[in-house]
This record gives sequence, structure tokens and C-alpha cells, in this order.
Amino acid sequence: MKAVIHNIFQRYWNPYIVLLAAGVFSAIYFGLTTTVWAVTGEFTRLGGHILQLFGVDISKWQYFNMVHMQGTTLTRSDGWIVWGMFIGALVMVLFSNSFKIRLPQQKRRYIQGLVGGIIAGFGARLALGCNLAAFFTGVPQFSFHSWIFIIATGIGTYFGAKLTKLRWWKGRPALTRGAAKPSAVKQRAIQPYVGGTIAILYAGLIIYFFATGKNMLGWGALFGMIFGILVERGQICFTSAFRDLWLVGRSLMAKAIIAGMAISSVLTFIVIIAYGMPPITKIAALSTLVGGILFGLGIVMASSCETGMMYRLMEGQVLYLVVFAGNIIGATFLAYAWDHLGIYNVLVKDGAPINLLDTLGTAGALAATLAMLGLLYVLTVFWEKRYHRNLALKKEAKRHAS
Repeated sequence: MKAVIHNIFQRYWNPYIVLLAAGVFSAIYFGLTTTVWAVTGEFTRLGGHILQLFGVDISKWQYFNMVHMQGTTLTRSDGWIVWGMFIGALVMVLFSNSFKIRLPQQKRRYIQGLVGGIIAGFGARLALGCNLAAFFTGVPQFSFHSWIFIIATGIGTYFGAKLTKLRWWKGRPALTRGAAKPSAVKQRAIQPYVGGTIAILYAGLIIYFFATGKNMLGWGALFGMIFGILVERGQICFTSAFRDLWLVGRSLMAKAIIAGMAISSVLTFIVIIAYGMPPITKIAALSTLVGGILFGLGIVMASSCETGMMYRLMEGQVLYLVVFAGNIIGATFLAYAWDHLGIYNVLVKDGAPINLLDTLGTAGALAATLAMLGLLYVLTVFWEKRYHRNLALKKEAKRHAS
């Protein structure tokens, strides 16, 4: 029994298992609610509500009207997806007895995290999606904009990785602190009990939603918690997937994400065909390309995408509170720039929603999606082998030179 508990709470889970499970639950959530797993849309609404608190009239802002500002974050299923993810991640952090307030060793990281968060939030909403709405749920919805976003994010993260290697970005190395004292570890022993209490109270809230007929809120809260548990236990971060591939040739997370998108695509396809549900399609335009590049650059600068930010914040890493604020600021500024600065007319207006189910047919869309995911997997493996081959050649050349 102790071994089982240790494997669940003290060891991180295999990313393949986690992302395959996320793909399954994502398809189920779509089938139950006709909506998808996403977070930055709610970040944008939060920014709108904050503006309203300060007396700003956003009723004529086109972007806010497009994302539907009705209600509050606590009366929307999208809101409970976000808060459920935070709570699910927090519960698992507490169960694993690993919550600890952590400050970045360099003060510059606050500025970098804020700026990166702003750029990522702006880019995500410019492209009408983030790593979830474009990658993990956009591809399974057969929305062509997702493939533009994937390529653009790869470009952005590549240059972001190059940026973070520069000396002026890294700053002077800081001394690392020693391991936590036994007394400090002992003081955190209460964490699993706190986590259990939060889990019970949250379960009661979910039951209340269903018992009072607020089924959409119930599903949002339930699946939000499931997704939060998965991303925390799997340490799922799209930033790490790209950055690790570019910088150190490590592809485990990237390959697991591709596998998760593949299983979600198949299951979502079955849901769409079996129940005649219309897929959710976003506009494919120049904004998708520009937004994806900005998003990729921003998440590397901030050291985290939205999912990574959420579980790291719940671990007590204060930097990611700044990144979270940056995401909201960036998304809110995009909402302003959409019509006030002409972003829509310049980058979006000439685009159109394109769905592969319509252009290629049902069988063709699924085959093309799986083929593209397969190609992406092959390219990932190729880059990993190429990186390590070049690294070995450099070491050999250095050895002969010495």
C-alpha cells in the first residue's frame, strides 16, 4: 500500500500516460459540454472584469463581445475549468507534501516573467487560442488554424531559447541554497491533511452544482480538477517541450504531447461523427502566425506556458504569480488593440475559419491529421538524434584538439 501511495503522490507520472489520459478526458469533456479545454479566453474575461471594477466601459469592445462577458468567472464553466485546474494542482502538491514558497534567485526574473507573460497572453489571444485551445483541443477539432499556430509557436520558442542563452539575459550566476532542514520538512507534514480538506470541500461544491441543476458548472469544476491533477503530476509544460528540444535535445515531453493530441483527435472525431456535433473552428489568418510566434517567444521568456504556470504557482513559486498577471495584462491589451489599434483590420479581417472536415471530408480529415501528427513525431525524433549526434562530434573534435 505504501508503495502505491508513493508512486501516486511522491513520484511524477509518466508524461505519455498523463497526456494520453488528458486526450481522453478532453474528448469526453467536449462530448458532454460541446465546448473545449482552454484557459486564456477566461484570462481575457478576467481582465475585462478588472477593467469594469475600475469603471471602464467595455461594452463596445469587439473582442470582449466576441468572447462573451456574461456573468462572472464563478458562473461560467470556463471559469471553473481554470479554478478547477488551480485547485486540482494544489491538492496534488499538498498530497505530495511539496508546497514551499520559492522566490527566484535573481530579481530580473520578475521583469522577464512579467514581460514574457504579457507577450504570451497577447499572442495567445491574437491567435484565438493558447497551447491548449490551439494544440491540444484545436488539432482534435480539425481547425486548420491550429497547424499554423503549431509551426509559429515552434519558431517563437526557437528564438526564445536562443534569447535566454545570452549572457545579459541570464545575468550573474546566483549561489544555490542548501537542502531544506529536517525541521522544515517536518513542518510541512500537515500539507496532506490540508489537501484532503480542500479536496473534500471541492467535491462538495461539485455535488452542489449538479444537485442544483448547474450541470455545466459541475462539469467545468470536475474536469478542471482532473486536468489540474494531470498537468501537475505529469509536470506538463509546452514550454519545456519546445525549449528542452531546442536546447538539450530532449524530446520526451514533445513526443508525449503529440501522442496525446493523436488519441484526442481520434476520440473527438468519434464524438463529432456519432453525435453530429459541429467542431469548434477558429479563424486562420495572419494573426494566427503572428500570435503563435509571439506566444512561443513569450512562454520561453516567462519560463512557462499557461499549464506550467498554473501548477508551478500552486507549488509556491512566486515568480509565476507575476507570469499569471502578465498573461491577463497581455490578453486584456489585445482586447483593446483588437479594434482601438486596428489589429482586427490589419491581421484578422482577411482570414476565415477553415475546418479540415469540410475541406477534406471526414475520413480525409482524420487521416491528414494523424499523418501530420506522425510527421511531427518523426521530425521531433530527427531533431533529437541530430542534436546528440552533433554534440558527440563536438566532444570528439574537442578531445582530438586537446
